[in-house]
Amino acid sequence: MKKLIYKLLFISSLAFCETIDIESKNSADCLILQDENSIICKYLHERVEEDKDILIQWINPKGDISRERTLIIPAGHGSIYDFRYIEGRMKGIWQFKVIDSDIETTANFTIE
Repeated sequence: MKKLIYKLLFISSLAFCETIDIESKNSADCLILQDENSIICKYLHERVEEDKDILIQWINPKGDISRERTLIIPAGHGSIYDFRYIEGRMKGIWQFKVIDSDIETTANFTIE
């Protein structure tokens, strides 16, 4: 009886693992370093076996794209970083957006 219960628990845990949404494995976060006049943003994704192209956008408080670039994440790597200087940036809420195939991941930060 115990073996049957353990098998059912094991199978149900596998079923749960398959329902995890891939978007939950992707995340973005930004850090503002006032003393270094820098904004550093990081994008995390599930590691894959081949190089992957992603599109990065920095969107200003007016909704305009102030920077857009395509980066290559090398095979086996799980993250990329991009940075900008604070000085000269418009004050307000900015958005860091990463487009990875059909998945969009964003992080917001405020420049005061």
